[in-house]
Amino acid sequence: MTTNNRPAALAGIKVLDLSRILAGPWCTQMLADLGADVVKVERPQVGDDTRHWGPPFLKDADGNDTREASYFTACNRNKRSITVDMAHPEGQALLRKMAAEADVVVENFKVGGLKQYGLDYDSLKALNPRLIYCSITGFGQEGPYAERAGYDLMVQAMCGLMSITGHADDQPGGGPLKVGVAVVDVFTGLYASNAVLAALYARDNPHTGTGQGQHIDMALLDVGMAVLANQAAGYLATGKAPGRAGNIHPSLAPYQDFPSKDGNVLLAIGNDGQFARFCDACGHPEWAQDARFATNTARVQNRAALLELMVPVMQTRTTTEWIALLEDKAVPCGPINTIAQAFEDPQVQARGLRVELPRGDGSGIDRIAGVANPMRLSATPVTYRNAPPALGQHTDEVLRDFGLDDAAIAGLRASKAI
Repeated sequence: MTTNNRPAALAGIKVLDLSRILAGPWCTQMLADLGADVVKVERPQVGDDTRHWGPPFLKDADGNDTREASYFTACNRNKRSITVDMAHPEGQALLRKMAAEADVVVENFKVGGLKQYGLDYDSLKALNPRLIYCSITGFGQEGPYAERAGYDLMVQAMCGLMSITGHADDQPGGGPLKVGVAVVDVFTGLYASNAVLAALYARDNPHTGTGQGQHIDMALLDVGMAVLANQAAGYLATGKAPGRAGNIHPSLAPYQDFPSKDGNVLLAIGNDGQFARFCDACGHPEWAQDARFATNTARVQNRAALLELMVPVMQTRTTTEWIALLEDKAVPCGPINTIAQAFEDPQVQARGLRVELPRGDGSGIDRIAGVANPMRLSATPVTYRNAPPALGQHTDEVLRDFGLDDAAIAGLRASKAI
């Protein structure tokens, strides 16, 4: 929870969230954690697709599975859920009314998919010139693939990420692999939230602000290419495409996992000083003096010879013993945890990275656990106000906030617009 009485960083910002699945909701959860009022618009009776992406499912107070998938809870904290049928004329009119009062709209429909409902950027800009409208698609608003649907796995494959993830073809278990989390979706959400913040500042900057909103075009493919980072830079510098190398770092050595006496241990040595201290600690100071290993470049070039020496030595101690030996010598070293072990780690617990929020909607799900937002702002910290909502939990509340009385809400419900 917030620890001071100052307004949250995005207090007063209204976000209309028309997105679903992961990339869009990750963006809007980031804005919600920073204090924005995010209204999540979902389909009546069905809701966001991820509400049904289970198992695993949330459990009720008796420990039994509910029908709500845990996937949804990863990216929908701090939002208010309403149900609106945007195919219904009254539903469209309602959403246009809300967009006219919003600061931000986030959507991830196919290119042009919202135009038929009058909910595209040009239509809403005419109602609200201050509106910041963020579109998230697989391939962007133009280009030969613009009309294609895009999913994280497709983009991991297309952008080359899978070609550098996994063991080499000639190794056991070799072949391309996806990352264990939908990282392109998550990174797209992060880039999108950054873009929204930049657009808000461009609009409201007291020195140069235009007072006008703008359209943000986010594409999963663009992000997938961008987060190739040093691997892309290496290709662009040399013209040579990198391949898969398991847990080995292509530009550092030793920077990988090793079998220990009782499992595995990770070494992440990033400079020559760390390597020299490691050599002293493990009883082989001569390695750091060997011309083949004295510099990082030499170690990368002579990686096979270095590993031939290191692997037997790394198997002489347990993982815990290696960590105890190296942690006070500024040599990066650690275990390879399961997610369960990670949540039990004392540093994870000290940082409060597990958070639980009460929902209290009568569904039998009393509390929902999640992972804390990693941003630590000293003056305007993130806030944890609401658990991921039940479908339509806040429909009446939100519509009253937008000026509708009980009779108007009842009429919309009778017409099945909500």
